[in-house]
Amino acid sequence: MKLVVTKYMVDITVIVPAYNVEKYIGKCLDSLINQTKKEFEIIVVNDGSKDKTLEIVNMYKSKNQEKIRILTQQNQGLSVARNNGIKMAEGKYIMFVDSDDEIDVNLLEKLWNKIEEFQYDVVAFDVKLIYPKKSVVIKSGITENITQLNEEDRKKIITNMYCMACNKIYKKDIFNDINMLFEPNLWFEDVLFLHKLIPNLKSFGFIEFPGYLYYQRENSITYTYTDRLVNIQVVMDKIIEYYEKQDYYDMYKEELEYMYARYLLATYIKRLAKGKDKKRFDDGVKFAQECVNKRFPQYKKNKYINNKRLKSLYLKNFNSLVANIVFVLEKNRMN
Repeated sequence: MKLVVTKYMVDITVIVPAYNVEKYIGKCLDSLINQTKKEFEIIVVNDGSKDKTLEIVNMYKSKNQEKIRILTQQNQGLSVARNNGIKMAEGKYIMFVDSDDEIDVNLLEKLWNKIEEFQYDVVAFDVKLIYPKKSVVIKSGITENITQLNEEDRKKIITNMYCMACNKIYKKDIFNDINMLFEPNLWFEDVLFLHKLIPNLKSFGFIEFPGYLYYQRENSITYTYTDRLVNIQVVMDKIIEYYEKQDYYDMYKEELEYMYARYLLATYIKRLAKGKDKKRFDDGVKFAQECVNKRFPQYKKNKYINNKRLKSLYLKNFNSLVANIVFVLEKNRMN
């Protein structure tokens, strides 16, 4: 199913979903308005905020009439906000910025310089995690510019990519396929979106630049427990279902098996540990092990789990003792 193709009016559209972020939205918009590149638009999707978020955004718009557009909707969540922003977008390329984060003022110019070299479907860049007392750079996981992706290239992306929607810029035409929109009412929606995207890409570029400033806060969803964390298993099964339906599964079975184990036994476990509730953590460990063993009972024989990388050794030897070590390490790491 195809959406209506937009006539492009600007180079880049930056979509900013916003919900009750009066403390942070100003700094986010400052980082966008002050970009060294000027040929772009900002779409702020006010997702039913009940605080002063919309008032602040309107103030910024009054000073930047040609730059900022605002869409106000009832609260429907991040995925719907992004999707509605996509439908409004007039840019050749689309980026997503969360409203409590910022981007480096040089980022859009650097990305556009890369796009002018070749009109990649996607260009990735590095992320700087900002903690209260330190910062850490996370690499995008993309290490070469590929103008014509093949099967082996896509396998590398599945196994190595830092799975975050906000550290990439996307050709707008990608979203003409309704399958490439974000699925509503899910956590880990980025993981589902990106894994559905990978087998459909023709090209992928990167810049080695930590352009996304990703703030790590005590009250963020990353550091609080919610029953919706179990969505990780739902998302993993949806990815498998998509690959099966599109006849990609056999081609990428080993990569999907590795991905499934990694997200359940590493990403999910690490997120549980940040919640600091030991009983919930122990229950979650059992849940993750059951999910992986049911879906991929022979996962420890996977070639990616049998190399000598530290993460692979962790997955191969995962048990309740290893999980408890993760709990101890993670529960007080917020500094």
